[in-house]
Amino acid sequence: MRKVITVDGPSGVGKGTLCQNLARELGWAYLDSGALYRLLALRALAVGKADAAAAEIAALTTDLQIDFRLDADGCTVLLNGEPVGNELRSERCGNAASKIAAYPEVRTALLDYQRHFAGEAPLVADGRDMGTIVFPTAPLKFFLTASSEIRAERRHKQLLAKGECVNVRDIYAELAERDKRDQTRSVAPLKPASDAVIIDTGKLSIQDVHQQVSKEIAARFSFS
Repeated sequence: MRKVITVDGPSGVGKGTLCQNLARELGWAYLDSGALYRLLALRALAVGKADAAAAEIAALTTDLQIDFRLDADGCTVLLNGEPVGNELRSERCGNAASKIAAYPEVRTALLDYQRHFAGEAPLVADGRDMGTIVFPTAPLKFFLTASSEIRAERRHKQLLAKGECVNVRDIYAELAERDKRDQTRSVAPLKPASDAVIIDTGKLSIQDVHQQVSKEIAARFSFS
């Protein structure tokens, strides 16, 4: 069985940081499934199809060539061999991605792409349905959670650090709307896999979460 670690959860729980650190430490491939939807959203926005029918947006996935390059400074997302800018992580892009991710046609179009990402290489997969839909037989699954208030504060600090002036109440409202959309969509709703290890990151540091996850990994996999 392919070695796959899935990490699911809503925005702002620390999935990205954890998964990138794990992939570097283990020397495994890294899949940021949220970035796939964000890249598709950027393409839809660029061609004026952000509000188009689901089938039209799904058709934009046909020539996506995506890679995630990890280094000491973080992760560079490459689209067709070229780095993608900061717009990928903007609130505008995130909201558009959340909307199109609710379309069954879009999710179907990206499902096989994700399952075959990096061939048979060991993989750390970050997303919202990695353990439930994309890799249901993964040998180790995690689901991270935290209160909406804590997640809004974290996102607020991130945006301020980037020089963006935003209201934390607006961020809270956007997170609440996105959570509802993700949890109630008809296909692949956001929820823990039945066999996932659930970790509330609200009062934990990045190091604390990493330590808990590392213990589970060491108990589950052999690295001899």
